[in-house]
Amino acid sequence: MEILFDTANLADLAAMTPIYPVDGVTTNPSILKAEGRIDFYPHFRRIREIIGFDRTLHVQVLAQDVAGIIADAHRLLEMIDDQIYVKIPTTEPGIQAMRLLRDEGVHVTATAVYSKTQGILAIAAGANYVAPYFNRMESLDIDTVSTIRALSTFIDRQGADCRIVAASFKNVAQVSAAFEAGAAAVTLSPMLLRAALSAPDVREAVTVFAADWYNTFGTDSLP
Repeated sequence: MEILFDTANLADLAAMTPIYPVDGVTTNPSILKAEGRIDFYPHFRRIREIIGFDRTLHVQVLAQDVAGIIADAHRLLEMIDDQIYVKIPTTEPGIQAMRLLRDEGVHVTATAVYSKTQGILAIAAGANYVAPYFNRMESLDIDTVSTIRALSTFIDRQGADCRIVAASFKNVAQVSAAFEAGAAAVTLSPMLLRAALSAPDVREAVTVFAADWYNTFGTDSLP
């Protein structure tokens, strides 16, 4: 089981990495948009400093043709570090680029997965991770749970060295459903992670515990 941060915000990463049992960071151009016009490569090198090399860092290409995707991948590896996972959209050029990059030993994350067929092709191409978009798929009336379950079964049957990292969540119920369906990892926004631990019922329970202790022992601390 893996939990990843789906953010490029340095303040959130610095504050939350020591707290949460996270295994890496995922990013994409839409996530970077929230950070404004950052100094791209130094920003990612700073992310690596925060999370260290024992966690995975996933960075997405921009090119849409095979040669461009490969050139983008090489540039990312050169300018950030050679341990990043290169995120590649699961298109026809993307599948070809995945195969070529995996032949070079490059770590690859197949992203923008909306169907079983996409995921199976990415797994067959050697992707280390496949990233189905949970909420976006549900919004398109796609059976996300069935898709994740089928991909998980395919990975197990083939003995593939690939992990499902489910992405695009709007609530914690979707996260639970992804894990139950067979996802090996999820990537979550800091907001969703914080929401999971700060629900009103959780806060109320903590308040009741404290009040019960005080009413019994007349103090706010252990003896």
